[in-house]
Amino acid sequence: MSPSLVDNHAAAYIAAPSSAKAPMIPKPGNTFGMSSPIESKFLSQPRDLGIVAVGFSGGQCKPGVDAAPSALIESGLLTQLREELGYRLHGDDEVHLYTDLVPKEDPPHRNMKNPRAVSNVTKRIAEQVHSHAKEGRLVLTLGGDHSIAIGTIAGSAKAIKERLGREIAVIWVDAHADINTPETSGSGNIHGMPVSFLTGLASEDKEEFFGWLKPDHLLSVKKLVYIGLRDVDPGEKRILRENGIKAFSMHDIDKHGIGRVMEMALGHIGNDTPIHLSFDVDALDPMWAPSTGTPVRGGLTLREGDFICECVHETGSLVAVDLVEVNPTLAAPNDVGAHETVRAGCSLVRCALGESLL
Repeated sequence: MSPSLVDNHAAAYIAAPSSAKAPMIPKPGNTFGMSSPIESKFLSQPRDLGIVAVGFSGGQCKPGVDAAPSALIESGLLTQLREELGYRLHGDDEVHLYTDLVPKEDPPHRNMKNPRAVSNVTKRIAEQVHSHAKEGRLVLTLGGDHSIAIGTIAGSAKAIKERLGREIAVIWVDAHADINTPETSGSGNIHGMPVSFLTGLASEDKEEFFGWLKPDHLLSVKKLVYIGLRDVDPGEKRILRENGIKAFSMHDIDKHGIGRVMEMALGHIGNDTPIHLSFDVDALDPMWAPSTGTPVRGGLTLREGDFICECVHETGSLVAVDLVEVNPTLAAPNDVGAHETVRAGCSLVRCALGESLL
């Protein structure tokens, strides 16, 4: 990234609207890892990285996405974060499969498939993310399908409210909006519903069907931004319009360029809000990430995906990152697609956590 691009982006971000509550003043040496010059606004321990490796595929019907955390780790991702970016890693020694939380019988409820399993697992994930986030660490979750974001975002939202008295913002990078309610979903797969539960647009009183979600777990629709949308269901389009949710489709990226889109996205959030970045690898065009469950042509280039992550890192507001929907089992045995998708996922994570071109 050239100095002029960095300067222009920073100027746009500084000029973004802010609320009455001033951001936390960074302390000397309060940078992300050991290699990034960016100071964290909201993390008391930004050189510490909490890892939650989630081997769970119950939010959708294709097996294999539960193998992604192991594939990412075996590719050297955590070693790179430790040795090249200088993070102190916590909780990185186990890929969680949550088999103890998956019931033998799990019939549909309100059109949702595997509702008890997904509710149980995401509740546990929320507790795991919260345990890191309450310590002031950056949290990285490696999924898993995108239903796990019910847990990751709930956990970080609760921790940030407890620790700083603030709401988080979420940047959701995805080909899909994942904001169906159980009633608007055509498939019943919960990986297409997490945002509706996180915003309270869908709710359930019973504990075993996401009734564990409380107000301090939830996200305001005013602090939600989508980037990369190109396969949005009719019911989801209506939900986005009726709730005034900020969304940048691939049309917007084609029209304005990814640099301008990021300026507008960050300007909408404001410069005094902790950011949770939830990145579905299917936001990338299948040319760059073919081994994913629901690929859609016409997506982001890998460089555009990396740029999104770099821009979020540069704000100093990042508090959590999810990488989801890598499915290394979908490629043919001698196909390089799985390897390329894992490589793309690793690149996105490194850029979000402070890797730069120069």
